[in-house]
Amino acid sequence: MLPAGSPLSDWLTWLETLSPKEIDLGLDRVQSVLQRLSIEIPANVLLIAGTNGKGSCVAMIEVLSRAAGYRVGAYTSPHIIRYNERIVVDGVPAADEEIIAAFERVAEARHDVPLTYFEYGTLAAMAVFAAQNLDVWVLEVGMGGRLDASNVVNPTASLITNVALDHCDWLGDDVEKIAFEKAGVMRKGVPTVFGSREVPNALLHHAEAVGAELLLLGRDFDFERGAGRDWSFTGRELKRSSIALPGLQGAFQVQNAAAVLALLEAAGLGRALDAAVLDQVLPNLALAGRWQAVSVAGADWVLDVAHNPAAATVLAETLAATRGIGKTWVIIGLLDDKDVEGVTAPLNSQVDYWSAVTANSPRAIGADELARRISNCSGRPCRISASLDEAMNYARRHASENDRILLTGSFYLVGPALLELELYSRPES
Repeated sequence: MLPAGSPLSDWLTWLETLSPKEIDLGLDRVQSVLQRLSIEIPANVLLIAGTNGKGSCVAMIEVLSRAAGYRVGAYTSPHIIRYNERIVVDGVPAADEEIIAAFERVAEARHDVPLTYFEYGTLAAMAVFAAQNLDVWVLEVGMGGRLDASNVVNPTASLITNVALDHCDWLGDDVEKIAFEKAGVMRKGVPTVFGSREVPNALLHHAEAVGAELLLLGRDFDFERGAGRDWSFTGRELKRSSIALPGLQGAFQVQNAAAVLALLEAAGLGRALDAAVLDQVLPNLALAGRWQAVSVAGADWVLDVAHNPAAATVLAETLAATRGIGKTWVIIGLLDDKDVEGVTAPLNSQVDYWSAVTANSPRAIGADELARRISNCSGRPCRISASLDEAMNYARRHASENDRILLTGSFYLVGPALLELELYSRPES
């Protein structure tokens, strides 16, 4: 353990040295340390799994629950800019001191049990939440579900947003195998909402095998877009009409919102479904790195963390729906477990200029290799950028007035890009 008074940055650096594996799926280690921590689990624990849309759903659950008067802790990963974003209590990221105190508790409790960076952080988040006497915990699954550290706590209700190809090296190389891993969040007699109309057989079979209550879109709940800027929701008992559209951009966010409402209904958190709460909260919701538009330094920027084929397809649809008379410049960085061609193909029709960078992660694909693969897939040149800063400066110097610059492919590119944009927006001294 680090010396008393060590800053959070030192703790995070130390955590990276704990395990030779950044990802080491399994629950036994986390379960043993959690028992030693003697953490009191609240009456309401919501577990959020799925391939895409987890962060958006957590954000919706968190703000709706808080607006209804519940005290809420939300744990997500990875962060965009600062680690504190992962652990949020009543809408406020945990302070350095709170996280450090939680890290110290985990260090004392783990003895010789090896933990990964993510496992350590998950246990620390639970320690922070337990110290605050919260009504609701919202835990985002990092990867899969069955063996993810967040699954160490029994939920009172779960949500699986959708299932698509991602993390194939760890979860399997087809949708059914991945669905089996995500189905691991199910518990006997506990409701699990599935947020997509395309239901893998593995989910149906696992729900039956364990005796989970599986709620399906189109059968147990549904939604309908209105003619204007509204939508309606029908749950098992609840009905809401003329709901204001979510502030998060993209037509798919209405489907995410419907799954969230179904989850809150199933969990018995009815106050969060009040019509006035829905209209007060949903239209004003924003989330960093999810179709985030920024105008700064004489250029229009869009930031989106899409990093798998399904997310890239949705991003391409949003690009097409919002396309103006200008061109689209793309600066992209991907990690080495991502499907480069699967991300490139759907975006290509909406991209005028490609630029590859090395994302800020040891697992990033090098810019030269990424550019080669994008060029081969797209049939067009892809610029190799020496750094993110160089790529951004090149794009803003060469983009015309009506052009837009998209930064995408990874949290490890979008986060640093947002920091660069903060620098651009500061007045020169």
